[in-house]
Amino acid sequence: MTVYLVGAGPGDPGLLTVRGAELLRRAEVVVYDRLASPALLALAPAGAELITAGKAPGQVDLTQEEINALLVEQGATGRTVVRLKGGDPFVFGRGGEEAEALAAAGIRFEVVPGITSSIGAPAYAGIPVTHRGVSTHFTVVTGHEDPTKDRTDVDWAALAKTGGTLVVLMGAGRVGDIAKRLIDGGRPATTPVAAVRNGTRSNQYTIRTTLGAVADAGIKAPSAIVIGEVAALDLTWFESRPLFGKSVVVTRAREQASALRARLEELGAEVLELPSIVIEAVDVTVPDLTAYEWLVFTSPNGVQSFFERGLTPSGRDSRALAGLRIAAIGPGTARELATHGITVDLVPERFVAEALLEAFPAPSAPGAGPRPRVLLARAEQARDVLPEGLGERGYSVDVLPVYRTVTATPDPKAVERVRAGKVDALTFTSSSTVTNLLDLLGAVPDPQPLVVSIGPVTSATAVERGLRVDAEAEQHTIEGLITVLLERLRRS
Repeated sequence: MTVYLVGAGPGDPGLLTVRGAELLRRAEVVVYDRLASPALLALAPAGAELITAGKAPGQVDLTQEEINALLVEQGATGRTVVRLKGGDPFVFGRGGEEAEALAAAGIRFEVVPGITSSIGAPAYAGIPVTHRGVSTHFTVVTGHEDPTKDRTDVDWAALAKTGGTLVVLMGAGRVGDIAKRLIDGGRPATTPVAAVRNGTRSNQYTIRTTLGAVADAGIKAPSAIVIGEVAALDLTWFESRPLFGKSVVVTRAREQASALRARLEELGAEVLELPSIVIEAVDVTVPDLTAYEWLVFTSPNGVQSFFERGLTPSGRDSRALAGLRIAAIGPGTARELATHGITVDLVPERFVAEALLEAFPAPSAPGAGPRPRVLLARAEQARDVLPEGLGERGYSVDVLPVYRTVTATPDPKAVERVRAGKVDALTFTSSSTVTNLLDLLGAVPDPQPLVVSIGPVTSATAVERGLRVDAEAEQHTIEGLITVLLERLRRS
């Protein structure tokens, strides 16, 4: 039995270590802090027990003693327990106290270091804590000591004389007093100061001031406060990204959302994953493929289900498709087929069913003998444009349902935020994402955010449901969606 004390980093989920991600993926219990990113919690298995131990200024869910007892209790069950802590467990994270409690109870523990906000937050604000010719060392100190102590362990006068960079954590509430002590100790009132609030997160912002003026600068928790000449450096990169400060709702199923989410976050957006649908597997029985001339796929999900739940369980693989001509509705579907070693014969210029139908060749021998057969692998519920259109063209079409979409149950707080229109943009990648999201919300968001659709079919559904569609991707792909979203949000 082992309890893992894992540093989650200062906020950006991308800063989690490989070891931390590995442990989260096999955790049975996760005890997490208030600042833990939902994206990190999503790494845990679906059946994992998630326990909040969040502590915020002025409020406490669990005291430290209660957290220690909880970890001992959970560790004794023999389950895999991850204690997910903001920053680094041993840098003002009270991880040492938790480790002591576990050791006293005879429970094994492992410490997985994380990036501390004392380095991560300044770096994301474009402030190096050391810089050639400016600062050769830095000191990290807490601005919030144990209130039960009858003394202070921080000698601010001595720190004033050490020079270099001083990084103060948990000091927003006492910043005026700290500044006065440093000035009294010899630091010039003109010393540059930068306070990075919510460092490495999409709502990060930086206040730049001086030691003499910092008391009135409006600094709020949680902030990493950098004091020293390096605070005058402005190598901004994070806050200058094109979508920084914008909030974008992704309505794709969680199984599909990772690529879209990652790309939007690279551009600086705050991404609210609000999956309106869940991709659910169905039992797939692949028929004798030698009876068909064409095999048609209408989505990457269909490809995955066809191979993973159809071919593979039957003991067949890609060789079973030999002799078949393959059509894909778009490049994403074609790429998914390529992962199985399949090169497609037909991809339309526009990535909708109507365009695929237009591009489909006429039957090789119309009117002579039996109709050539087409196997259409698609969702259980879908428009009948393809089967009806191909039938009119002279083909015999069999529909093979390979997956279904069902309504998801996302985070209620995120739902309420979207319902109130407190986001910048909604993105829709299919008609089902539109229908299910509006069913979930119960009404069109008021005020309505920017609405961006992947293509005309999705746009038509959105308009039917009362949404104003502000932009539609020229190329009906995820990259096309991102391109038009970026263009429209940059204007706002």
